[in-house]
Order: sequence, then structure tokens, then C-alpha cells
Amino acid sequence: MNISVIGTGYVGLVTGVCFAKFGNKIICVDIDQDKIDKINNGIPPIYEDGLKELLIENQSLIEATENIKSAIIKSDITFICVGTPSKKTGEIDLTFVLDVAKTIAKIIKEKDGWQLIVVKSTVLPGTTKDTILPIIEKYSQKKVGKDFGLAMNPEFLREGIAVNDFLNPDRIVIGTIDERSKEILKKLYKDFSCPIVETTLSAAEMIKYASNCMLATKISFINEIGNFCKKLEIDAYDVAEGMGLDKRIGRAFLDSGIGWGGSCFPKDLDAISAWSKEKNYDSKIIDSVIYVNDKQPLKLNEILKKHMPSLKGKKIGILGLAFKPDTDDIRESRTIPIIKQLLKEDAIIKVYDPKAMENFRKLFPDIIYCKTADEALESDAILITTKWEEFKKLNYKGKIVIDGRRLLEAKKARIYEGVCW
Repeated sequence: MNISVIGTGYVGLVTGVCFAKFGNKIICVDIDQDKIDKINNGIPPIYEDGLKELLIENQSLIEATENIKSAIIKSDITFICVGTPSKKTGEIDLTFVLDVAKTIAKIIKEKDGWQLIVVKSTVLPGTTKDTILPIIEKYSQKKVGKDFGLAMNPEFLREGIAVNDFLNPDRIVIGTIDERSKEILKKLYKDFSCPIVETTLSAAEMIKYASNCMLATKISFINEIGNFCKKLEIDAYDVAEGMGLDKRIGRAFLDSGIGWGGSCFPKDLDAISAWSKEKNYDSKIIDSVIYVNDKQPLKLNEILKKHMPSLKGKKIGILGLAFKPDTDDIRESRTIPIIKQLLKEDAIIKVYDPKAMENFRKLFPDIIYCKTADEALESDAILITTKWEEFKKLNYKGKIVIDGRRLLEAKKARIYEGVCW
């Protein structure tokens, strides 16, 4: 099939490159010329395990351009994969999605033939049907189901292993309002062996939010249990192992530590919380999940001060800046509030991350960025905030290490303490 993908971030680029693997012709659209040039030269503008190899392998099927009109004219299916960031209030910002919907509508007004428009950006339940659809019909002067198709196809990609998640999904969710759109998407996904959930536009949107809220809840729950365990000198990971053997609970997302970050969980939970207030509904569980996560990373600072009451002038080495390993994404990284607090206490901050330092430098230009992890270890105390594989091979002997990510190799330190164990 001929597919255009609007937006080349983590979702858009992975979507386009992975669909190319199945022989589809892909046109990636972005307004950033640097991204376009990199993609056309086989260089992903983001770091994602396996993405570069897949992009190079399928280069003949992938084109990047800023010409959205040409991309839509040449394609039969258009995926909207632009960002839906949070406003300061926590509400979702639909500016990019609505602008793209309007642009697509004006283009298909002049185009002969059927166009399937698929929303992959994360939007609140009801958005595709009640907001996006009216815009497309208004500016295209065409009718959904008759002249064009509309679907909601949420993504469930985890940064760092997004390529694998796309190629080996647990499920594919297809929300539609017309039969033709559903059948086209089922044909597009015919090579996937997982269950396909066929549902409405709004239910598909809610499946995405409900899934992320559930996973974030599991993490905040085990962190709260972990905080109890810490006071009782119980290893929270022993507790998680025992819990996880219950098939109703499962072991995944029960790793206690300093909490969740990234581009999805924080944004999605904030959006649901703000939306519930708009709808006059009290979202007690989700609000509590957010509260626990906001407080959790500062547990590292509290533990550090037990061993080093005054941090003024002390060199604090921090291992890990990305919100999780195998990505360069620092959005809502749990390291950010930790560093802010350390700076308030006049500590000298030395940091190292294999992939995320250039991104992090934009937030904190004045801290010390080490060329190697060993250089960061030359500090008065070490905080482990991201569980990169290379950190397991370091020599922690003689050090003070406060661990937020369960790096057991660091237990060889002179003083070692975990946040929940």
C-alpha cells in the first residue's frame, strides 16, 4: 500500500519504517528539514534500538518530505502521528492534530478517489468523532464513509524497544465508523498474528488511555509498597516476585524505584486528570498515582542526606539522564527533579548518560557532563537514575551509592542503599 505518515517523532518514524518492512511504500512528512535530510540519508533523527538498521534495509521504500500535499496525493492511507503535548494546566494540546486534520481536508477536497485518514496520535475519547471528523468534513466538503475513511489506531510502543513492540504487538486496536476503513486497516495488518480489536473511534481512544493509566498505577502502587518495605527492612523485589506469580496481577511493571517518566505516562495521566475535572468527575486513583510519582524520585535525595547531611560543595555523580535505558528521550526524566533539588543545596553535579546528554544539556547547561561513566564515579557520592547495561560493569568499590533503579552490581560499594530495598 501507499502510506503517508505525518510526523516523524518516536511514533511516526517507527510506524513508517516498520510498515516499509512489509513492502509498503512510505512517505514521511515533517516540517523539520534536518529530520527530512537525515531520514533520506538513512539516519534516524531519534535513537531507537534497531531503527537505523530497518531504515537502511528499507531505504528504497521510504521517502521523507515537507510537501504534505504531494505525500497525500501519492498515498491511499494517511497516518496522523503528530504530538499532543500537555498544556501547563495538564490539558491536552490538540493544536498540531487539528492543524494537520484541516490541512489534510483541504488537500483531499481536490483529490479524486478514496483516502483513509488514521489518527495514531493520542487524543482523548470523543476527539476523533466530535472534533477531528467535523473539521475534515467541513474543509474537504466530503462525507465520511462515502468519500473518505476515518479510523483511530492507537499505538502501544515503549521507547527503547518500540521497533520490537510494533513488529510483535500484544494486540492491534482498530476504531472505525465505516466498514471500508476497517477492512483496509485489517488488510494492512494482515501479516500480524496478534488479536485485532475492532471497536468504535472513542473506545479505541479510551483503550490507549486506560492502558497507560493502568500501567502507571502498577508502578506507583509498587513504589508505595516499596516505601513501606523500606521502613520494615523488606526487599520490595521479593514482594513483587511473590505478587507477580498471581496470574491476575502479573510481574510486569512491578519494579519499584524512582518512578515513571517519558512522553506517554505523564502526559496521558495529566490529560485524564484535567479532563475528569472538566467533566466534574473526581479521579481519585489517577490523581493519587500522579502524586506518588511526583514524590518518588526525591526519595533518593532524602537517602543521600542520611549519609551526607550537608551537600554544599559536594560532588554528586549521577548515572543516567534518559527517562529509561535504550533511548535518548529525557521528557519527564526522574533525574530532572533530583538535580533541581541538588542544585538548591549547592551541590556540584557531574552526570553521564550514553545517549541523552546532548538533550539534557538544553535543560541544565551549567552542570558537569562527563565523557565517561568512570569520570562521573569520581565524586563524593553516586546516584543511579537510569539502568543502562554499561553501568553494571563499573567498579563501585569504595563509593557511596544511592540506587534508584535496582542495579545489584553496585552493592559492592562501600556504602550502598536502594530506594525501596
